[in-house]
Amino acid sequence: MSIREIELEGHIIDSMTLPKVFDSIIDMGGDFEVLEFDIGKHKTDKSFTRIQIEGRDEDHLDSIMSEIHRHGATLPEIMDVEWEEAPSDVSLPDNFYSTTNHQTYVRHGGRWVEVKDIEMDCVVVLKGDEAFCKPISHVREGDRVVVGEKGIRVTPPERPREKSVFEFMGSHVSSEKPSDTLIEQVSKEIRDTKKDGGKIGFVLGPAVLHTGCSEEISTLIREGYVDVIFGGNAIGVHDVERAMYGTSLGVDLCEGQPRPDGHKNHLYAISEVVKSGSIRQAIEDGKIQSGIMYECEMNDVPYILAGSIRDDGPLPEVITDTIKAQEAMRENIKDLDLVIMMATMLHSIATGNILPSHVKTICIDINPATVTKLMDRGTAQAMGIVTDVGTFIPRLTNNILNK
Repeated sequence: MSIREIELEGHIIDSMTLPKVFDSIIDMGGDFEVLEFDIGKHKTDKSFTRIQIEGRDEDHLDSIMSEIHRHGATLPEIMDVEWEEAPSDVSLPDNFYSTTNHQTYVRHGGRWVEVKDIEMDCVVVLKGDEAFCKPISHVREGDRVVVGEKGIRVTPPERPREKSVFEFMGSHVSSEKPSDTLIEQVSKEIRDTKKDGGKIGFVLGPAVLHTGCSEEISTLIREGYVDVIFGGNAIGVHDVERAMYGTSLGVDLCEGQPRPDGHKNHLYAISEVVKSGSIRQAIEDGKIQSGIMYECEMNDVPYILAGSIRDDGPLPEVITDTIKAQEAMRENIKDLDLVIMMATMLHSIATGNILPSHVKTICIDINPATVTKLMDRGTAQAMGIVTDVGTFIPRLTNNILNK
């Protein structure tokens, strides 16, 4: 048997960190013994535990340590982080450390240094006295890439102790209908974030438009509740289509009936914007006089439209190079305090992949699989509301603006 000791500190009980560590050890065929346990007695007190982990051999123990390290387990001994040079561009040394989206520190030069720009499934690169999180596409030959797990400390987010939607929801995925209490909790989270000077990002799918919620989202942008929007070509195209022709996918949004030849309208919309050269110019040309894109341009709210292989057109603003789209999203995701994802599996997961775990995240979708997949891919902080956005958004907007 191979034996190693680990330590856990923080609100490890009510944040379910300790049970996760125990479950991981047992599920992976290891064993453990609690050597020391000091339980915090008040809300502000932290708990501490020292645990002895047993594995069949060193390789088995290393695999257990790799798993529980992601929950914040650290080795008691203090040693500097280890690193090796990247052998070539977009190539990593063996045994490189793969990041979580949790706040991470490395011991470098005899002191603990926070890793900047943290996100999941990346690597840590040392530069001078600092440490940076980099996706593999950014790694260059000779970069000092952290290897192993010595000298690394991960701090998972703790359950919020203030009254909020994140405490109210209880479970991560709620299939309840949009009750007044739930809507009040979400709207309060949005109002409080803006009141405290925080920034809010919206991730939108075209169903937001198909269900007739363009005016509500436009109002929230105009009133200053949205700081950035992420989406794809579809959200831009169908928003412009609605502004120009009053349809979404050819369906009249007032009458709820398809218009004759309405299926062409989204192509007409793309063509008209391309003729102008950009959405902003199409606005100045008088072609677009309302909608989400209109309000973004008029209120200097950035929007990132990431391309897809299935896109029509696309619009001139769509970033068709996926790496460049990722970079634009990373740049605009900095300093966000709250992200609201609505009716898009693809862009919710894409955004979740680059979000630090301390950013509060709410995912609203009629399909529970969207929320489940988002969390399964590492965005564990996301709280899910399973409902129709066409019902939820108008009531949410009304609650935000009339409180």
